[in-house]
Amino acid sequence: MQEKFILAFDQGTTSSRAVVYDHTGKIRAMAQKEFRQFFPQPGYVEHDPQEIYSSQVSVAAEVVAQMKISPKAIAAIGITNQRETTIVWNRKTGKPVYRAIVWQDRRTAGYCDELKKQGLQKMIARKTGLEIDAYFSATKIKWILDHVKGARQAAENGELAFGTVDSWLMWNLSNGEAHFTDVSNASRTMLFNIHTLQWDEDLLKLFDIPAAMLPEVKSNSTLFTRTSGLIFSTKIPITGVAGDQQAALFGQMCIHPGMAKNTYGTGCFLMLNTGNKAVRSQNRLLTTVGWQINGETTYALEGSVFVGGAVIQWLRDGIQLIKKAADSEKAARKVSDNGGVVFVPAFTGLGAPHWNQDARGMIYGITRGTTREHIIRAALESIAYQSYDVMKAMQEDAALAVHALRVDGGAAANNLLMQIQADILQTPVQRPLVLESTSLGAAYFAGLSIGFWNDLTEIEKQWQVEKTFHPQQSAEEMEEGIKNWHQTIKRVLL
Repeated sequence: MQEKFILAFDQGTTSSRAVVYDHTGKIRAMAQKEFRQFFPQPGYVEHDPQEIYSSQVSVAAEVVAQMKISPKAIAAIGITNQRETTIVWNRKTGKPVYRAIVWQDRRTAGYCDELKKQGLQKMIARKTGLEIDAYFSATKIKWILDHVKGARQAAENGELAFGTVDSWLMWNLSNGEAHFTDVSNASRTMLFNIHTLQWDEDLLKLFDIPAAMLPEVKSNSTLFTRTSGLIFSTKIPITGVAGDQQAALFGQMCIHPGMAKNTYGTGCFLMLNTGNKAVRSQNRLLTTVGWQINGETTYALEGSVFVGGAVIQWLRDGIQLIKKAADSEKAARKVSDNGGVVFVPAFTGLGAPHWNQDARGMIYGITRGTTREHIIRAALESIAYQSYDVMKAMQEDAALAVHALRVDGGAAANNLLMQIQADILQTPVQRPLVLESTSLGAAYFAGLSIGFWNDLTEIEKQWQVEKTFHPQQSAEEMEEGIKNWHQTIKRVLL
């Protein structure tokens, strides 16, 4: 019998990837392609939806060619994607009416402030689990309808479709047959009631968005559609879909309440499984749908740190203190501590639990004795301290003890950062053998749906630790650093 595989599409903010997984959860082939970022004016971030699609299809073709297999060997496709990014297209022509407005885009921040002034935070948080912020899809859709000539009329006539990136990919892969999304992506639009798991009429009315534009919402592990046969020579079922952070939580096998993961990418995304309870945050974290399998919904708390690994990129490209990202660890190890320097990298405001979009970065505590290495070490520590604040808020909200933090993402390869994180949290930090947790999660959702894997117990056994970082310093030793960090945050927020 011919060996079968799962193909995962990992459509990210700066690149599209395709990864082939075998039955043991091992990566057999991977391809990646970057695509253009558009910044038409300050605060605007856009992508070309056609380029998102073509880059994703080209890497998919590349991995199949690398493997020297027939497309018939692909048992199913799983999709994971950058969340909240908003695409509106014409149902007849399949053409977007405007570029994709990316999750990072801030053009609707002023409108969000107006909604806050109207006192709508509580109602929106109660229904969606989200803060009012330009981050989410609802205000982006409204902006397109209000600013693109003829768009609102066309939407009211039922001629336009809205989708997050997963919906856009499925629409195109099925040649316009499928207009679906999953519960995790829907829960990030600010239009979806996470308790009833339905699009919310009050919110659609508030944002003036016709319901006819919206995709049908499905669970994460089910048959969504099949590829049309125009892409590959065969019709491959798409049977797993999830937003990138939920997919990473699943790929890390954080499937029991109290299990948590942190993805150290450009930003940091912490997620805590809260089981079948949608825990309402008292600390301005987001309550979100983790996933739904076999009719059972799992919820999660999420905290986003806007600037994580991006602080290392800034050291490299912005002020050129290092030549390559990996040099940050070497330099920071040359000093035993930060020499009293605290670095708050609020380049684009502060995310959870502060949610202050006007905050700006600060390097505090510089003296004549401060060296390049102290600043680099303080930059690394800033990633760990920001993650600490989110984790502490999560544990308070959920009243759950976190016994270990599972980590992935590019900066998780930095051993010193992971050790600092374990010390600050006073919790073991576990780095898995497969760091591609996002695409692995999508593959698992797809494979479970078709019986490629029997159940969660089988998959759980595949998760393996590459290295565990145990706290090496006591809580008392870490106290001073945490206090200095919080004092500097107060200065930033003044």
